[in-house]
Amino acid sequence: MNIALTPEVERALKEYARKQGTTPEALAIHTLEERFVSSTVNESITTDKDTLFNYLEGSIGVLSSTEYIADGAGMSENCGKKFTKGLIKKRQNGRL
Repeated sequence: MNIALTPEVERALKEYARKQGTTPEALAIHTLEERFVSSTVNESITTDKDTLFNYLEGSIGVLSSTEYIADGAGMSENCGKKFTKGLIKKRQNGRL
């Protein structure tokens, strides 16, 4: 099979291959196999490094506002009422 690439795609493929230290042909074949070959697709879906959790692992967690504000900030209390109040205020200011 031969695939005709647009000049933009060819330029991008060459540039990315150069940055990866490979050939455009090898990069194209690897990318197509990764995307369309069923065993590779199934592996990429279940690979831990591809999950949102693993991407954000160092950035998510639990904290207590009492560590930062005396008596805590109570940010999780009455969330719905606070949200509604904020929307009403935005509407009154003409921003909603």
